[in-house]
Amino acid sequence: MTGISVATIPVERRISPLRTAPNLLTMFRMALTPLLIWAVLERQYQTAFVLFLMAALTDGMDGLLARWLEQRTRLGQYLDPISDKILLSSLFLVLTRLGILKTEIAAVVFGRDIGMLCVAAILYFCTGVRDFHPTLLGKANSLSQVLALGMVLLSLMTGAPRSGSWISAGERFALDATMLLTVLSGFHYALVASRRIGVVTEQKALGSAKEVRREDAA
Repeated sequence: MTGISVATIPVERRISPLRTAPNLLTMFRMALTPLLIWAVLERQYQTAFVLFLMAALTDGMDGLLARWLEQRTRLGQYLDPISDKILLSSLFLVLTRLGILKTEIAAVVFGRDIGMLCVAAILYFCTGVRDFHPTLLGKANSLSQVLALGMVLLSLMTGAPRSGSWISAGERFALDATMLLTVLSGFHYALVASRRIGVVTEQKALGSAKEVRREDAA
């Protein structure tokens, strides 16, 4: 009887994407989101802060595990940013609705996300490109949003004064950084997308010109 070595079976066939450690952590983070929102709405700020820390830890761990365990999957590439957007956008929306955050902060954050979706759609329809790697500014913006929301929840949990404490100072700095990086990363994303459209359009034009030359030569 001929045996088949497990090592010869591709990882995608041996392990379901839904059962890999990084994707399980990502789905766990998504499951924490409604609990976190409930805790904020119920003014259970200590519980909300702990849940937010757990979510932030899983966000850092899933990427590390994907690299260490060599369990990068296409599902994870889409699921990870989606879970982050659900978590952060939900928190910005709820905190704004409760009057804890200023409306303009949520407007800038949501405006950037909507703009990025529009640019991504244009890029896909014009070039067929669907693989959008996060830029350095985009990663910095995501980090600033996590820090800003963490400082807001910490301020609510400790009941720190709105001024005169290191918590309030850190909160203001993180929120200002979020506003700035949100705008910069949005413009940068649009610039990168426009360049990619230009490159693909030029390549298509060159390819068409070569085909015409071949037909003329024939």
